[in-house]
Amino acid sequence: MAPTTPTPPVPADERLRRWRLVLGGGDADGTGRVLTGTDAAVDGALATLYDRHPDDHGHDYDRDRDRTSTGTGTGTRTGTGTERSRTAGLGASVPSVVRWLGDIRAYFPAPVVQVMQRDAIDRLGLATLLLEPEMLAAVEPDVHLVGTLLSLRDAMPETTRETARAVVRKVADDLERRLAARTRATLTGALDRSARTSRPRHRDIDWDRTIRANLKNHLPEHRTVVPERLVGHARAARGVRKEVMLCVDQSGSMAASVVHAAVFAAVLASLRTIATRLVVFDTAVADLTDRLDDPVDVLFGTRLGGGTDIDRALAHCQAGITRPADTVVVLISDLYEGGARDGLTKRVAAMKASGTQVVVLLALSDEGTPAYDRDRAAALAALGVPAFACTPDLFPEIMAAALEKRPLPIPAD
Repeated sequence: MAPTTPTPPVPADERLRRWRLVLGGGDADGTGRVLTGTDAAVDGALATLYDRHPDDHGHDYDRDRDRTSTGTGTGTRTGTGTERSRTAGLGASVPSVVRWLGDIRAYFPAPVVQVMQRDAIDRLGLATLLLEPEMLAAVEPDVHLVGTLLSLRDAMPETTRETARAVVRKVADDLERRLAARTRATLTGALDRSARTSRPRHRDIDWDRTIRANLKNHLPEHRTVVPERLVGHARAARGVRKEVMLCVDQSGSMAASVVHAAVFAAVLASLRTIATRLVVFDTAVADLTDRLDDPVDVLFGTRLGGGTDIDRALAHCQAGITRPADTVVVLISDLYEGGARDGLTKRVAAMKASGTQVVVLLALSDEGTPAYDRDRAAALAALGVPAFACTPDLFPEIMAAALEKRPLPIPAD
């Protein structure tokens, strides 16, 4: 093993600088360090978002930023006096907000910018400012921003709609580039493997299965196995072989899942051997299957927020099943039911009894397991249908297993 290079010690002054940025200034931080230049500007941008009292009424970010950059002030968190200059927000000025957004994009990497934008929407009430085209053009697009825009769709003026669609398009295209190729390859392979043939062409022989099937014909002296029986993959049929229904809860807490589901639905719909349907629901049910050629149209067809009636949505899906043994229903929901209390488990039990494969995902996002109805999840598990959160990267393997009717690769908690 190669020796590791020791980490050089951090100079005392640099340690103080780092602690000052972490602790935020004021008498309590104990560093006594005054920030200047870029450090003061970074500190000011952070203070604008995170150093805020409930009774603060907002300062002008441009003014505070200019004071910091010209050296006429000590920034928003100086730690050098008994009174602390505190930037309470960005005010109502769109140019001021845009300037702040530009600053954080200059100071921090994109993943950190996305977190700060999300916090700004929650903490500083910037949702309504997202209705301004200038504001939208300055933000770092991500899945959570798309969810916010979709929730504001009905309030969005015409001047903002095209900019909003461009933001949503960028996120959808980025997700599709990351996920589409792997999804298509994984599911095409699963469909090919789901049908076996004993007379495969040479290129379609499954050598692993063929060797295992002929181990009794092992000839040690020749160091070979005589393949009396060939096992191979059947060529994929030209027509539809499987049907997939995505049934997606569009309540506000499921925003990231709705975005990912729309992209995956569009990818699945591009596979000729899979007939894909997409249903979204709150207390009503909307079938968006006719929009699957464009994920952006799908997303603008959703209505985030409102109540939840899972039983009604599953009844809609159940009525559309014509080939139960060849159908996979994927319910994406946190299982908080506002409709018939026992309807969900009864519907799932009936689908399973008919031969339909049912998959229940508590979330389809990178955020981990959300809050969910544990009693209903336990009731589904008792039916042999575990409910679990799924990341977008794992979704192709989940779908492949469901199409092949083998155990699902459920992630560990």
